[in-house]
Amino acid sequence: MKKISLFCILLSVLSLALFAQGAPEQPSTSATTKIGISKLLAHPALDVIEQGIQDYLATTGLAVSYDLQNANGDISTAASIAQKFKSDKMDIVIGIATPTAQALANVFTDIPVIFSAITDPRGAGLVDSYDVPQDTNVCGVSDLSPVESQIKLLLDLTGAKTVGMVYTSNEANGVALMELAQQACDTYGAKLITTAVSNSAEVKMAAQSIIDRVDAVYVGTDNTVISALASLADVCSKANKPLFSGDTTSSEGLDVFAAWGFNYYNCGVYTGKMVEQLITGAKPGDLGTMFLTDPADFELWFNMDVIKRLGLTIPQEILDSAARIVENGQVIQK
Repeated sequence: MKKISLFCILLSVLSLALFAQGAPEQPSTSATTKIGISKLLAHPALDVIEQGIQDYLATTGLAVSYDLQNANGDISTAASIAQKFKSDKMDIVIGIATPTAQALANVFTDIPVIFSAITDPRGAGLVDSYDVPQDTNVCGVSDLSPVESQIKLLLDLTGAKTVGMVYTSNEANGVALMELAQQACDTYGAKLITTAVSNSAEVKMAAQSIIDRVDAVYVGTDNTVISALASLADVCSKANKPLFSGDTTSSEGLDVFAAWGFNYYNCGVYTGKMVEQLITGAKPGDLGTMFLTDPADFELWFNMDVIKRLGLTIPQEILDSAARIVENGQVIQK
């Protein structure tokens, strides 16, 4: 009896050893996942995306580590960061804004690449289509803004017939937003006057070149322009022209009469959720591109001090829908 029992034990141990040797290795959620995050530059919207990613993942119990990099608006630096992540053997990489995401997608084909805050992922060459599933290692969150609705609100509130726009001509995101703004102006019978920049240092001079020819200025979620939003707001304020922003987060404390756009912290949270899904076994091609369409993800802000100085009147029903109103220098959070 003892011999039979010993034989059975030995057979069981041998079987387990053979199974372990032949079974495919499964991803472990207990090991630390190395995450590289590359953002185009530092400005409030991109910063809170980065924070939202980290805050969400901190709630999951997953073991993660971060390498946080800032390209400072330079495309060659974005490429260098991608190579650094490759050398450091990151498990997942995240590109916040179009150029950094493109740089990562150009380098990595064997690990997940997540983009965040990309207006037109397909136009940027990050994905071939928005269908799922697809054979790709790239997925992410788009911040495609409701540009047509933003332009219409700007026109309705200001009565503007000519709208000015500064955009980044060497960034797919900036070009896509300019084209959408042009379509919106055509739809509502307004004229769009544009001026292009290649970096944030050019924004103020570009705005000055068109400010006398426009009734109001619109800025979309163009990262390069938004990073110089204070300069743009200064030009508009001195010319007594209303400035409407598609980025609420970056408008705080500036002479922007109205802002309507995403809560970018939520964009970071959604990006963090994608990271969680990938760590726990999902494939990038099954996740695809997420578009933010929930009204709860959008915010409408008004600065009544700027509005009064400009002599504008905002209908009460629109004011009632605002998430934040500034009056007498005080922020009223609803």
